[in-house]
Amino acid sequence: MEEFICRDCQSRFPTDVPRWKCECGGLLDLDFKPSLDIDAVKERPANLWRYREALPVPEGADLTLGEGFTPMLPIEIGGREVLVKQEQLFPTGSYKDRGAAVMIAMAAHLGVESVVEDSSGNAGCAVAAYCAKAEIDCRIFVPADNSPGKLGQIELYGADLVRVEGSRENTAEACMEAAGDTFYASHVFNPYFFHGTKTFAYEVVEQLGWKGPDTVVLPAGNGTLLIGAHLGFSELLSIGLIDRMPKLVAVQSVGCAPLCMSFGKGEDSVVKVDTVPTLAEGIAIADPRRGAQMLHAVRDTDGQCLAVNEEEILTAFIDMGRKGYCIEPTSAAVVAGAGIYARTAPADEVIVTMFTGHGLKVGDKLHKLVNHACK
Repeated sequence: MEEFICRDCQSRFPTDVPRWKCECGGLLDLDFKPSLDIDAVKERPANLWRYREALPVPEGADLTLGEGFTPMLPIEIGGREVLVKQEQLFPTGSYKDRGAAVMIAMAAHLGVESVVEDSSGNAGCAVAAYCAKAEIDCRIFVPADNSPGKLGQIELYGADLVRVEGSRENTAEACMEAAGDTFYASHVFNPYFFHGTKTFAYEVVEQLGWKGPDTVVLPAGNGTLLIGAHLGFSELLSIGLIDRMPKLVAVQSVGCAPLCMSFGKGEDSVVKVDTVPTLAEGIAIADPRRGAQMLHAVRDTDGQCLAVNEEEILTAFIDMGRKGYCIEPTSAAVVAGAGIYARTAPADEVIVTMFTGHGLKVGDKLHKLVNHACK
């Protein structure tokens, strides 16, 4: 039976009681042993619950809006073909639906009636949507200057929106205070979220014919996909469905690159950095709580960190638009990073990346961005 385990003091806790941190304040992981029958998987619906035995949610507790199994298409990036998972096609328009589906399914199974969450936008949208599906009351804390499109989407799902002045870290602090008497459905603290995002790795391997890619280029804000992908590929390796770990390349904005800075200095943990505004607001996290795990995911796979500037982000944003893909600027940052990596990679290397979110999520900015880029 799975248990929570504290990363700091190694204390263990049962999972049948809602919990988001250790009594010592440490972050929790989930001690869980997955299994998978690929013949059974082939007969199941094309959503992330097709990997049922690899997900730590009891049978019959699935919660779905049809998420998962997004297309993986070849697109020219950096002068060569890169395989791109179309994560912008999720029900709420971003890959955060992976984590929210699993986390809120477990919360509903445990009888949780009300949650709080803090987000720069996409995670809040995802948690609000799945809470609506599960009929759970939801309150989302967001930075006051966030994209109106994302805030409106959160409100559309019926969640209470709490705007917080100041930094992204101020938003998290306000939400954690509220979590003193309400379940914290956190995409950073709650380990079930990462067991949702790990399905990205399972889908990539299945779509490659149950083979692993050579390299995966991912966003690195709070690390929800980076850590989830590392978890997923590690499980697939332990099960014997792949024979080696793919290299994980983490992408940040130059305006907010704590992981890249700490990685370059050989640090064991991520040191908070001063930031400047960036188009890639979804990964603008100056002090990621799971920074040490993010560093481990990159180093464990002989990966690397790349920081892209605003011009590179805007160029990638327009380039993908001219190819027919409407993606948000944060996603364009990942594309820019994939292009930088691809230009020096071996010609036969299988590179996978993804579109993190749909461009219509920042519909209020699209016209300005396009006009600015085309002047």
